[in-house]
Amino acid sequence: MQSKIRLSLLLLLLFVSINYSITAQEKQADTLSKPLIRYGDKGFELSSANNNYFMHIEWRGQFRISYPTDTDPITLNDFEGNQIHMYINRARIKVGGHSYQSWLKYYLEYELAGSYLLDFRLMIEKFPFLKIKIGQWKVQYNRERIISSGKQQSVERSILTRQFTIDRQQGLSLFGHLKAEGIADFNYWISALMGTGRGNESNDDHHLMYMMRLQWNFMGESLKFEGSDLDYHKKFAAIIAVGLVTNQSQYTRFSSSGGGQLEGFTESNPGQYRINQSVIETAGMYKGFSWQQELHWKQINDLINTQITTLTGNLVQFGYFPHYVWSKLPKPLEIYTRYAFYIPNLELNNELRQELTMGLNWFFSGHRNKLTIESSYLENTHDTEFQHSGFRYRIQWDISF
Repeated sequence: MQSKIRLSLLLLLLFVSINYSITAQEKQADTLSKPLIRYGDKGFELSSANNNYFMHIEWRGQFRISYPTDTDPITLNDFEGNQIHMYINRARIKVGGHSYQSWLKYYLEYELAGSYLLDFRLMIEKFPFLKIKIGQWKVQYNRERIISSGKQQSVERSILTRQFTIDRQQGLSLFGHLKAEGIADFNYWISALMGTGRGNESNDDHHLMYMMRLQWNFMGESLKFEGSDLDYHKKFAAIIAVGLVTNQSQYTRFSSSGGGQLEGFTESNPGQYRINQSVIETAGMYKGFSWQQELHWKQINDLINTQITTLTGNLVQFGYFPHYVWSKLPKPLEIYTRYAFYIPNLELNNELRQELTMGLNWFFSGHRNKLTIESSYLENTHDTEFQHSGFRYRIQWDISF
């Protein structure tokens, strides 16, 4: 009788133990499967409890008022604008994160106002010194263009962007961070691209675009791709970078709209233009002070009309939070200035375009919510006989959530 009682108790204990184990496993599985939803630095975030899956969704709007024009002037008519412009300059949704592993990343950006895909890329970033990217993205060529319009210091990029950016392309890239002791600190990007601009998944002449950027972080720290020293670098951080590009296509310029032509180039035949270009740039931040500089060179070889055109330009830009020198001034206030010049044809050397911009930033919540006011003096000089010049005023509110 006692043995039957002991056997019954043992079976009951075993049953309870198994049932408890199954229940615990179910609870653990249920916990791992439950998504975590929160609001973070990149908008609304959704992740699994084990962090193997993560996604952030961000909305961004950029509202701008400008007078008497908003674009950089190219022709005489561009200086004769006399209207107040008020519009939504950018309206975008951004989705990014990782899947399966934290180093298998993805990113998507869509322009709602124009209804077109800006970015869609996949990144394998398991090793800091060797990463892989494939898809469509803004190529890491020059710092002014790499920096997102939502994180730049001024209302808009300089007069050099139209002429020298290679903008968004489809392709494949290898990049990484080579970190060593002291000043031996480098970042690199090597890319093979379609060379036909955003939205073009094929090449027009079987010639790819090749890009290389080498960045020396000679103070031992790599700078983020953003304007303004919001992080208040207590130690001086600076970079020197060199970028090289070669491409053959039917285009002489690129933008968010895709491939296009610079003024003076009207033909558009597959493989007509061989373009070689380079940039040397510097940038740094220290205790609220920031600067960036870019020197551009670009050569366009028209293979059909056997004509070579060489362009060059340079920009320097400085910003500072005056609160750090006079504490009575508000901390969110930043002042900045930029000077840029551009020569459309070095062989003729008969035209010079210049920009002098000064502005103020008020950061409500860093770059995620800021107000910018700026004034620019723009001048186009042709030979020594005539010139066009004028002021441009812009106010912009940029907000991400």
